Amino acid sequence: MTNYKHLGIYSDWVDEARAFAAKAQQSLFPLAKPGKKTQEQLLQLMGFNDGPEFPADVRVERRWEEDGITGEVISWSVGYGPRTEAYLMKPTGAKGPLPAVLALHDHGGFKWFGKEKIANGPDGIADPIMEPFFRDYYGNRPWVNALVKKGFVVLVHDTFLWGSRRFPWEIVSEQTDVDNPKLDCTIEEYNQAASNHEHTVEKYCNLLGTTMAGIVSHEDRIALNYLLSRDEVEPGKVACM
Repeated sequence: MTNYKHLGIYSDWVDEARAFAAKAQQSLFPLAKPGKKTQEQLLQLMGFNDGPEFPADVRVERRWEEDGITGEVISWSVGYGPRTEAYLMKPTGAKGPLPAVLALHDHGGFKWFGKEKIANGPDGIADPIMEPFFRDYYGNRPWVNALVKKGFVVLVHDTFLWGSRRFPWEIVSEQTDVDNPKLDCTIEEYNQAASNHEHTVEKYCNLLGTTMAGIVSHEDRIALNYLLSRDEVEPGKVACM
Protein backbone atom coordinates (compact mmCIF):
# COMPACT_ATOMS: atom_id res chain seq x y z
CA MET A 1 0.00 0.00 0.00
CA THR A 2 1.22 3.47 -0.85
CA ASN A 3 1.57 5.75 2.14
CA TYR A 4 0.35 9.32 1.52
CA LYS A 5 1.93 12.10 3.57
CA HIS A 6 -1.33 13.90 4.31
CA LEU A 7 -3.43 10.79 4.94
CA GLY A 8 -1.24 8.54 7.08
CA ILE A 9 -3.38 5.71 8.51
CA TYR A 10 -6.07 6.66 5.96
CA SER A 11 -3.80 5.96 2.98
CA ASP A 12 -5.77 2.81 2.14
CA TRP A 13 -8.83 5.06 1.64
CA VAL A 14 -7.38 6.10 -1.74
CA ASP A 15 -7.50 2.56 -3.14
CA GLU A 16 -10.99 2.04 -1.75
CA ALA A 17 -12.25 5.23 -3.38
CA ARG A 18 -10.62 4.36 -6.69
CA ALA A 19 -12.11 0.88 -6.65
CA PHE A 20 -15.67 1.69 -5.66
CA ALA A 21 -16.76 5.29 -5.14
CA ALA A 22 -15.01 7.38 -7.78
CA LYS A 23 -14.86 4.85 -10.61
CA ALA A 24 -18.53 4.04 -10.17
CA GLN A 25 -19.34 7.64 -11.08
CA GLN A 26 -16.83 8.35 -13.83
CA SER A 27 -13.42 7.48 -15.16
CA LEU A 28 -10.85 8.95 -12.79
CA PHE A 29 -8.33 10.12 -15.36
CA PRO A 30 -10.03 10.41 -18.77
CA LEU A 31 -7.93 11.46 -21.73
CA ALA A 32 -8.97 14.82 -23.14
CA LYS A 33 -8.39 15.51 -26.81
CA PRO A 34 -7.13 19.00 -27.69
CA GLY A 35 -9.74 21.32 -29.11
CA LYS A 36 -12.69 23.59 -28.44
CA LYS A 37 -14.86 20.90 -26.82
CA THR A 38 -12.23 20.10 -24.20
CA GLN A 39 -11.70 23.81 -23.51
CA GLU A 40 -15.44 24.26 -22.94
CA GLN A 41 -15.62 21.22 -20.65
CA LEU A 42 -12.68 22.46 -18.62
CA LEU A 43 -14.24 25.90 -18.17
CA GLN A 44 -17.52 24.27 -17.13
CA LEU A 45 -15.78 22.09 -14.54
CA MET A 46 -13.88 25.05 -13.05
CA GLY A 47 -17.03 27.15 -12.91
CA PHE A 48 -17.41 30.93 -12.88
CA ASN A 49 -17.25 31.48 -16.62
CA ASP A 50 -20.73 32.53 -17.77
CA GLY A 51 -20.72 36.21 -16.88
CA PRO A 52 -19.30 39.18 -18.80
CA GLU A 53 -15.50 39.12 -18.83
CA PHE A 54 -14.67 42.78 -19.23
CA PRO A 55 -13.36 45.19 -16.59
CA ALA A 56 -15.68 47.83 -15.16
CA ASP A 57 -14.81 51.40 -14.19
CA VAL A 58 -11.28 51.32 -15.62
CA ARG A 59 -9.03 54.10 -14.31
CA VAL A 60 -5.49 55.19 -15.10
CA GLU A 61 -4.18 55.96 -11.61
CA ARG A 62 -0.63 56.98 -12.48
CA ARG A 63 1.85 57.20 -15.36
CA TRP A 64 5.63 56.87 -15.31
CA GLU A 65 8.63 56.65 -17.63
CA GLU A 66 12.00 55.21 -16.66
CA ASP A 67 14.82 53.09 -18.06
CA GLY A 68 13.30 52.81 -21.54
CA ILE A 69 9.86 51.82 -20.24
CA THR A 70 6.65 53.85 -20.33
CA GLY A 71 4.04 52.58 -17.89
CA GLU A 72 0.60 53.11 -16.47
CA VAL A 73 -0.84 51.99 -13.14
CA ILE A 74 -4.38 50.93 -14.00
CA SER A 75 -7.24 49.77 -11.81
CA TRP A 76 -10.63 48.24 -12.53
CA SER A 77 -13.50 46.39 -10.88
CA VAL A 78 -14.36 42.77 -11.58
CA GLY A 79 -17.67 43.18 -9.75
CA TYR A 80 -16.71 41.86 -6.31
CA GLY A 81 -14.01 42.49 -3.74
CA PRO A 82 -11.38 45.26 -3.86
CA ARG A 83 -10.31 46.88 -7.12
CA THR A 84 -7.76 45.11 -9.29
CA GLU A 85 -4.49 46.96 -9.82
CA ALA A 86 -2.32 46.36 -12.88
CA TYR A 87 0.70 47.72 -14.76
CA LEU A 88 0.55 48.35 -18.51
CA MET A 89 4.13 48.69 -19.76
CA LYS A 90 5.58 49.34 -23.22
CA PRO A 91 8.89 50.43 -24.74
CA THR A 92 9.33 54.20 -24.60
CA GLY A 93 8.94 55.79 -28.02
CA ALA A 94 7.71 52.63 -29.74
CA LYS A 95 5.74 53.29 -32.93
CA GLY A 96 2.75 51.34 -34.20
CA PRO A 97 1.00 48.29 -32.71
CA LEU A 98 3.29 45.84 -30.93
CA PRO A 99 3.08 42.16 -29.98
CA ALA A 100 1.70 41.85 -26.48
CA VAL A 101 1.86 39.58 -23.45
CA LEU A 102 -0.51 39.10 -20.53
CA ALA A 103 1.92 38.32 -17.69
CA LEU A 104 0.47 36.01 -15.03
CA HIS A 105 2.23 36.13 -11.67
CA ASP A 106 3.03 32.96 -9.74
CA HIS A 107 1.34 31.50 -6.66
CA GLY A 108 4.57 30.89 -4.78
CA GLY A 109 2.92 30.75 -1.34
CA PHE A 110 3.44 34.53 -1.49
CA LYS A 111 0.16 36.47 -1.57
CA TRP A 112 1.25 39.85 -0.18
CA PHE A 113 2.34 40.83 -3.69
CA GLY A 114 1.00 39.78 -7.09
CA LYS A 115 2.30 41.74 -10.08
CA GLU A 116 5.30 42.99 -8.07
CA LYS A 117 6.68 39.44 -8.01
CA ILE A 118 7.45 39.63 -11.72
CA ALA A 119 7.51 43.38 -12.48
CA ASN A 120 9.04 46.57 -11.13
CA GLY A 121 6.53 49.41 -11.30
CA PRO A 122 6.84 53.19 -10.99
CA ASP A 123 8.68 53.04 -7.66
CA GLY A 124 11.16 50.33 -8.63
CA ILE A 125 11.47 47.19 -6.55
CA ALA A 126 8.41 46.89 -4.32
CA ASP A 127 10.24 45.75 -1.19
CA PRO A 128 13.74 44.47 -0.29
CA ILE A 129 12.18 41.02 0.22
CA MET A 130 11.83 40.83 -3.57
CA GLU A 131 15.59 40.85 -4.20
CA PRO A 132 16.16 37.23 -3.06
CA PHE A 133 12.83 36.29 -4.67
CA PHE A 134 14.01 37.57 -8.07
CA ARG A 135 17.38 35.93 -7.56
CA ASP A 136 16.05 32.51 -6.56
CA TYR A 137 13.15 32.22 -8.99
CA TYR A 138 13.55 34.61 -11.92
CA GLY A 139 17.16 34.85 -12.98
CA ASN A 140 17.79 37.88 -10.75
CA ARG A 141 15.45 40.22 -12.61
CA PRO A 142 11.75 41.13 -12.94
CA TRP A 143 11.02 39.35 -16.19
CA VAL A 144 8.16 41.67 -17.23
CA ASN A 145 10.55 44.61 -17.46
CA ALA A 146 13.01 42.48 -19.44
CA LEU A 147 10.24 41.48 -21.86
CA VAL A 148 9.13 45.08 -22.40
CA LYS A 149 12.69 46.00 -23.37
CA LYS A 150 12.54 43.26 -26.03
CA GLY A 151 9.72 45.19 -27.73
CA PHE A 152 6.51 43.87 -26.18
CA VAL A 153 3.52 45.59 -24.62
CA VAL A 154 2.93 43.79 -21.32
CA LEU A 155 -0.04 43.88 -18.94
CA VAL A 156 0.51 42.38 -15.48
CA HIS A 157 -2.34 42.35 -12.97
CA ASP A 158 -3.13 41.14 -9.47
CA THR A 159 -5.54 38.24 -9.52
CA PHE A 160 -7.94 36.87 -6.89
CA LEU A 161 -6.21 36.57 -3.44
CA TRP A 162 -2.95 38.37 -4.39
CA GLY A 163 -1.65 41.93 -4.03
CA SER A 164 -4.42 44.50 -4.39
CA ARG A 165 -6.89 41.58 -4.48
CA ARG A 166 -5.68 39.93 -1.26
CA PHE A 167 -7.86 39.36 1.79
CA PRO A 168 -7.18 41.84 4.62
CA TRP A 169 -5.04 40.78 7.55
CA GLU A 170 -7.96 40.83 10.01
CA ILE A 171 -9.57 38.04 7.96
CA VAL A 172 -6.56 35.81 7.25
CA SER A 173 -5.14 36.31 10.77
CA GLU A 174 -8.00 34.17 12.06
CA GLN A 175 -6.05 31.26 10.55
CA THR A 176 -3.00 31.88 12.76
CA ASP A 177 -2.15 30.11 16.00
CA VAL A 178 -2.01 33.41 17.89
CA ASP A 179 -4.74 33.93 20.52
CA ASN A 180 -4.79 37.69 19.98
CA PRO A 181 -3.51 38.48 16.48
CA LYS A 182 -1.70 41.79 15.96
CA LEU A 183 -3.40 44.64 14.15
CA ASP A 184 -0.68 44.52 11.49
CA CYS A 185 1.85 41.99 10.27
CA THR A 186 5.08 41.41 8.41
CA ILE A 187 4.99 40.20 4.81
CA GLU A 188 6.18 36.77 5.95
CA GLU A 189 3.45 36.54 8.60
CA TYR A 190 0.79 37.54 6.10
CA ASN A 191 1.95 34.95 3.55
CA GLN A 192 1.83 32.17 6.15
CA ALA A 193 -1.64 33.14 7.35
CA ALA A 194 -2.92 33.50 3.78
CA SER A 195 -1.61 30.03 2.99
CA ASN A 196 -3.59 28.63 5.92
CA HIS A 197 -6.65 30.62 4.79
CA GLU A 198 -6.67 29.31 1.21
CA HIS A 199 -8.51 26.07 1.98
CA THR A 200 -11.33 28.14 3.54
CA VAL A 201 -11.66 30.15 0.33
CA GLU A 202 -11.72 26.95 -1.73
CA LYS A 203 -14.45 25.49 0.48
CA TYR A 204 -16.57 28.60 -0.04
CA CYS A 205 -15.94 28.26 -3.79
CA ASN A 206 -17.21 24.68 -3.70
CA LEU A 207 -20.34 25.71 -1.79
CA LEU A 208 -20.95 28.44 -4.40
CA GLY A 209 -20.57 25.98 -7.28
CA THR A 210 -17.19 27.16 -8.50
CA THR A 211 -13.47 26.71 -7.82
CA MET A 212 -10.60 28.97 -6.88
CA ALA A 213 -8.96 28.10 -10.20
CA GLY A 214 -12.15 29.08 -12.00
CA ILE A 215 -12.25 32.51 -10.34
CA VAL A 216 -8.55 33.14 -11.03
CA SER A 217 -9.07 32.14 -14.67
CA HIS A 218 -12.11 34.39 -14.93
CA GLU A 219 -10.15 37.38 -13.63
CA ASP A 220 -7.23 36.58 -15.92
CA ARG A 221 -9.59 36.61 -18.92
CA ILE A 222 -10.95 39.99 -17.82
CA ALA A 223 -7.37 41.28 -17.84
CA LEU A 224 -6.78 39.72 -21.27
CA ASN A 225 -9.84 41.41 -22.72
CA TYR A 226 -8.61 44.74 -21.39
CA LEU A 227 -5.20 44.17 -23.00
CA LEU A 228 -6.88 43.32 -26.33
CA SER A 229 -8.76 46.63 -26.18
CA ARG A 230 -5.57 48.70 -26.17
CA ASP A 231 -4.55 50.50 -29.37
CA GLU A 232 -0.87 49.63 -28.78
CA VAL A 233 -1.58 45.90 -29.21
CA GLU A 234 -1.19 44.17 -32.57
CA PRO A 235 -4.23 41.89 -33.09
CA GLY A 236 -3.36 38.23 -33.43
CA LYS A 237 0.00 38.62 -31.70
CA VAL A 238 -0.92 38.24 -28.05
CA ALA A 239 0.35 35.61 -25.62
CA CYS A 240 -0.13 34.67 -21.99
CA MET A 241 2.92 33.83 -19.91
